[in-house]
Amino acid sequence: MTSTSEIETRGGVPAEIRADESGIKVSGYAAVFGETTDIGNFFREVIERGAFRDAIGRDDVVFLVNHDGLPLARTSSGTLTLREDERGLYMETMLDAEDPDVKAIVGKMKRGDLSKMSFAFRADVQEWDDTQEPPTRTLKKVSLRDVSIVTTPAYSGTSIGLRSLEAARAEGGEREDAERRKAENAAAAARRIAEKRAAMEQKIRGIRQDVA
Repeated sequence: MTSTSEIETRGGVPAEIRADESGIKVSGYAAVFGETTDIGNFFREVIERGAFRDAIGRDDVVFLVNHDGLPLARTSSGTLTLREDERGLYMETMLDAEDPDVKAIVGKMKRGDLSKMSFAFRADVQEWDDTQEPPTRTLKKVSLRDVSIVTTPAYSGTSIGLRSLEAARAEGGEREDAERRKAENAAAAARRIAEKRAAMEQKIRGIRQDVA
């Protein structure tokens, strides 16, 4: 298992947007579990159920537009709600209709110009299956930076994922070397024990012959 220290983004699930007297409600799944996503034809990626469990309640996550700008909501203020269920990472927020930043985008959201959910994360625990082509990355634990409503979902961080693949390969090679050395040491120890036992048995036979 390896981790990364850099931020990546994933997304593409449609958001649900409703306007009423309380404000502008935005909700939807920023991430879905168990679905295989092709990342730029370089590798495939799957998010494991439970990947966000530690991040929810720990990370101060903000709601942004296109992963940029001032926050429209955030978990630490109670204006952004995140939860993990059987399907994935669900988000919900009620935006202030009087907020100038919200006013600037609400028309675009209603028209569908801003309509997809996305999330920015750091991979804390991941596993690579390099036995197939392209290899598959499983995200097991992540830290969250933001969830966003975006115009075009982007899979940024492809190079980060590829670097983590190379690190995993190197780690796997080191592990294989360690296992091989362990096996060689065990075999050498077994040979030494066998040689000592044979020498002892030969010595005992010699003593018995002298006595006879």
